[in-house]
Amino acid sequence: MPSPQRQSQVERQITRFRLGEPVDTLDHVAAEEPMEIRLIWEEDGQPQSKSIAITMRTPGDDFELAAGFLFGESVIRHRHDIVDIAYCADADRDQEFNTVSVTLRPGVVFETARLERNFYTTSSCGVCGKATLDALDLQGCRAVPSGFALQEDILRSLPARLRQSQMVFESTGGLHAAGLFTAEGSLLGVKEDVGRHNAVDKLIGAQLIAGKARLDDTILMLSGRASFELLQKALVAGIPVVAAVGAPSSLAVQLAETYNITLAGFVRETGFNVYTGRERILAGRGILSRAEITV
Repeated sequence: MPSPQRQSQVERQITRFRLGEPVDTLDHVAAEEPMEIRLIWEEDGQPQSKSIAITMRTPGDDFELAAGFLFGESVIRHRHDIVDIAYCADADRDQEFNTVSVTLRPGVVFETARLERNFYTTSSCGVCGKATLDALDLQGCRAVPSGFALQEDILRSLPARLRQSQMVFESTGGLHAAGLFTAEGSLLGVKEDVGRHNAVDKLIGAQLIAGKARLDDTILMLSGRASFELLQKALVAGIPVVAAVGAPSSLAVQLAETYNITLAGFVRETGFNVYTGRERILAGRGILSRAEITV
């Protein structure tokens, strides 16, 4: 079921100025194309089909993106809720690989009224008109259990480890990344996209397709800021610690506090800020040496 890999960067002829001197050269830019997600399900024994989302994304990991999006919106709960994910054969030929259909197994129950929201996302803002904190309770979200913890020096090492795995960023400088780590700092997976929310959907979707929907023993590391949408996705997946290179928003902090998520921002080799869930961060050293932190 994992999606075939698509072109994530495009080669372009550019003019580069250095100290006032123009030089014509080739460069790589991050690819960005629209992707439509279509849902197919049964209702009262009758087949139903609906286009539920359009997102601007970097091509690649499209099936993981669709699965992660549906999981984050509580349309699906488990890997076996999905019968099939495929590119739409009936789409216009030039859009065939920009339209993904997800077929649900018979008996999957979800709130069909949610599909009337006509999701539209951009590469910068996430889903427009997202639910409020009150609505999260309606999705069955509960506080993340306590018990998971990590050493503070492990957390300080994660931005460098994430950056090491950002292959497309190295070429283009134009992608966000989301990485999933263990408490010991081992990388479980990383995804890149022009949209920070897409990167998280791809990351969680890949884990879902692999059969792991609850990630309550992992750390989500973000290459940018921590927004409400990203914290909501972490909450649905049960991720106890979210760390970001950038700043969190006020609503992200509120969500993290309400649902017992540890939220750290401005994470660097030299330190970080903890906004909620301080008890999960242990002072002292973990299993990494200082040399390993800057590898």
